[in-house]
Amino acid sequence: MNQHDIIKRPVNTEKTTIQKEVANQVTFEVDPKANRIEIGKAVEAVFNVKVSGVSTMQVKGKIKRRGRTLGKRKDWKKAIVTLMPGERIEFFDGV
Repeated sequence: MNQHDIIKRPVNTEKTTIQKEVANQVTFEVDPKANRIEIGKAVEAVFNVKVSGVSTMQVKGKIKRRGRTLGKRKDWKKAIVTLMPGERIEFFDGV
């Protein structure tokens, strides 16, 4: 699997912004088949930083309703990547 296929997109919310500032953690949506080791190596290769740890979780899609019809958002995998002290990803800093 390619490194760019493992990391799908960054997750940018208020909570992830606070995690970035306080604990030097960034959050990504990743491929559901990827494990922690593959995710850590992919982040190191793509963003040229050192990774301290990776936590993953399966996020269940919410059931949404539009009128009488019910729909479901897709299930996805989230990875919270802890960077080594002093490391930063400029993509999240807006530089």
